[in-house]
Amino acid sequence: MSAFLQKFDLSAHVRADAPTIAIKDSIDIAGYPTTAASRALADAPPAPHHAEVVQRLLDTGWRITGKTNMHELAFGMTGINDFCGTPPNPQDATRIPGGSSSGSASAVGLKLVDAALGTDTGGSIRGPAACCGVIGLKPTFGRVSRQGVAPNVTTLDCVGPFARDMNTIIDVMLAIDPSFQVVKARRDASKTRVGILGVDADEDIANAVTEAIRRAGFAGSNLNLHSMTDAFSAGLAVINAETWRAFGHLAGRGKLGTDIESRLRAASNTTADDLSAAEYVRRKFTNEVDHALEGCDVLVLPTMPALPITIEAARAGTSVIGMSSLIRPFNLSGHPALTLPVSIEYSSLKAGLQIVGRKGEDETVCAVAARVEAMLAE
Repeated sequence: MSAFLQKFDLSAHVRADAPTIAIKDSIDIAGYPTTAASRALADAPPAPHHAEVVQRLLDTGWRITGKTNMHELAFGMTGINDFCGTPPNPQDATRIPGGSSSGSASAVGLKLVDAALGTDTGGSIRGPAACCGVIGLKPTFGRVSRQGVAPNVTTLDCVGPFARDMNTIIDVMLAIDPSFQVVKARRDASKTRVGILGVDADEDIANAVTEAIRRAGFAGSNLNLHSMTDAFSAGLAVINAETWRAFGHLAGRGKLGTDIESRLRAASNTTADDLSAAEYVRRKFTNEVDHALEGCDVLVLPTMPALPITIEAARAGTSVIGMSSLIRPFNLSGHPALTLPVSIEYSSLKAGLQIVGRKGEDETVCAVAARVEAMLAE
């Protein structure tokens, strides 16, 4: 099992002590094939150019050390991959690492790199980060360039960073997003107004989130988003339609994992009416989140409603789709969302605290997360 698909070192003209970063294999690196960890794309030609985010990292002095493993075609939540291997979960090797950016979360959690890039279409950064006990940020939709990232056309997917500390998350964002305001991201966030969302999650995880906010000194008000469940379902409809459009031509060739073949076949049944209904929910839920953020600066909630299941349980058929119930809705709406590990009482595993901000205010999300991190470390 490996977090990496390919290890190499793009270190020309980079100082020896430069920070290291790994890149998910759905993001182009010139001279290397972008296979999305799939046998169906194993013979893809080398990418002719770097993705824009890769070029920006190199231009700002980051040392790229390889391409990371992932759930095949970025279309799964477990991170299990029988073609390329399943990356180990640093918190508990018996549990799933989460998908689809499994290798990126694993590599950071195992301290193989300082940071990693992943992509998040339905929770694919935040889910693995929460599973593996690291930090993961899904930026505002459209804020970070997706040039050179698969799939080419999406209304959900975002490129974002993994790291073990907020300082590194901010450094990566500064590199990949020329509009990122580092001073704002590192400001004192003690006066931030926090809305605590009521959601369906295990009691010990909900308590861990509430305790972390209390220890950070935030005065939180309780809120509800009534369209969360509808937004989750709508997000599934959209990702199914867009993934079938991007990769449906690979189905039926005998080169896809059985889980991906099955999911693609099901995705092909998404109708125009399904998408029309999903777009209605998108508008409704987006407005609801925007309205909630008029009365506070960020929303907080658990990243996942439960701890990650075991690999054995996943292979036995235990459903994992519910693990994205609290993260997928914010792909549909496009708001920035970050997961930060927090301790659970009586458990060696950490849960994820999710922080959601106004569109374009990724820096505020980072500042709040940095304060929580600092206060929990005291």
